[in-house]
Amino acid sequence: MKKFLAMLLALVMVLSLAACGSKQAEAPAKTEEPAKTEEPAPADPAAEIKVGLICVHDENSGYDAAHIDGLKTACAELGIADSQVIMKYNIPEDETCYDTAVDLAEQGCSIIFSDSYGHQLYMQEAASEYEDVIFVACTGDTAANSGLANFKNMFPYTFESRYVSGVVAGMKLKELMDAGKVSDPYIGYVGAFPYAEVVCGYTAFLLGIQSQVPEAHMDVQYTNSWYDPTAEQEAANILMAKGCVIIGQHADSTGAPSAVQAVKDTGKEVYSVGYNIDMLSVAPTAALTSAQNNWSVLYKATLEKLIAGEEIPTDFATGAKDGAVMISALGESCAEGTQEAVDAAWAGIKDGSLKVFDTSTFTVGGETVTTAFGLDTDGDWVNDTGEAIVDGAFQESVLRSAPYFALRIDGITELNNN
Repeated sequence: MKKFLAMLLALVMVLSLAACGSKQAEAPAKTEEPAKTEEPAPADPAAEIKVGLICVHDENSGYDAAHIDGLKTACAELGIADSQVIMKYNIPEDETCYDTAVDLAEQGCSIIFSDSYGHQLYMQEAASEYEDVIFVACTGDTAANSGLANFKNMFPYTFESRYVSGVVAGMKLKELMDAGKVSDPYIGYVGAFPYAEVVCGYTAFLLGIQSQVPEAHMDVQYTNSWYDPTAEQEAANILMAKGCVIIGQHADSTGAPSAVQAVKDTGKEVYSVGYNIDMLSVAPTAALTSAQNNWSVLYKATLEKLIAGEEIPTDFATGAKDGAVMISALGESCAEGTQEAVDAAWAGIKDGSLKVFDTSTFTVGGETVTTAFGLDTDGDWVNDTGEAIVDGAFQESVLRSAPYFALRIDGITELNNN
C-alpha cells in the first residue's frame, strides 16, 4: 500500500510539472494594432480662394488693360486658375459699383479689387456689410480712417515713372533747342481731373524735364474724364495750337498720342509721352515713351498674403525698387544718350540719391516749400495733418498709398481747372 501511494504521489507531481511547462510554453496573446488611416493631403490654399476685379472701363482703356493683365499674371504665378477669377467691366463710379461688389461677394469672392478712385466709396459700403471679404480700392485714400479691418487701399509709385518719362522728354527738348528747332521749351499735358493723383504725376513729369531743361514750363488741359478719346484728342490739339512741342498725358486712351502723330505728319516738331501702354503702334514717330505701372507686383504681393493667412496692409504702395513702375520702350525719335539718362535716373531713384520731389528743385509762389501736409482728415479735399516734407523732400505715398502731392508749383498753368 505504501508503495502504491508513493507511486501515485510521483505521478501527480509529474502531471503538475507538465501542466506548468505547458503554461510557460504558451505564446502570449497578440494585441491587434488599429488599422492605419491615410492622412488627407493638405489643401492648396490658392485653390480655395476666389478673386473679383471691378474695372471702370475694359481692355480698350490702357489703364484698365494694365490692371487686367496684372491680375491675370499674378494669379498665374500663384496657381490661381482662371475659373477662380471674376472680372466686371465698364462699371461706373456710382451705385453700380456697390451692386457689383455685392454681387461678387455673393458669388463667393474672398477678395475684391476695384481699379478707379471713384469706386472706393461704394467699395467701403460693401465692405461694411461683408466682413469676411477683403475689399481693395486702387486707388483710394479712405481705408485708414474707415474703421474697417477688411477695407484696403493700394497704388504704385506712379510719380517715379512720370519723372523718368520726363527725363526722356527733357532729353528730346534739349536736342531740339540745341539744334535751333525750338526756342520756347513749352510742354503740354492732357490731364483727366485736377485730383492729387494727376497733379502729382504731371508735377513729377515736369521736374523730370527740368532736370534736362531747367527753364521748361507746362500747361495742363483737363478732360474731366478718365477715358474719352475725343476729349483727349481735342485737349492735345488745343495745347499744340498754343505752341507746346511735347504732350504728356494722364488719361487712359490713345487719343492724345494719335493727335500728336497727325500733327507731326504735317511736318511740325511735336512729340508725345503716353501713359499705361506703349503708344508706338498709334504714334510710331511721335511717341517717345510711356509711363507704365506693373500692377502684377501689387496684386501678387496682396494675394500672397491672403493665401498665407497674413494681414494685408491697410495702405500698400511700392515702386521701382520692386519693379512696380517702369517706362515703355524708347521710340525712334528719342534723343541720343536718352537710355543712359534713363538708367541714371532709375539708379538714383532706387538707391535714394534722387528724390523726385526734392524741395530745392521747385518753388510755390516763388518760395521754397518747407512744410506741407499729406493727409485730409475731414474729407474737404484739403490736407490738414501729417507732415509730408522730410529731409528736404516731399514724401509721396508714404503716409498713405494714394498720391497726395497737391502743391501747384511754379512753371505749371492749369488752363481749365474750374
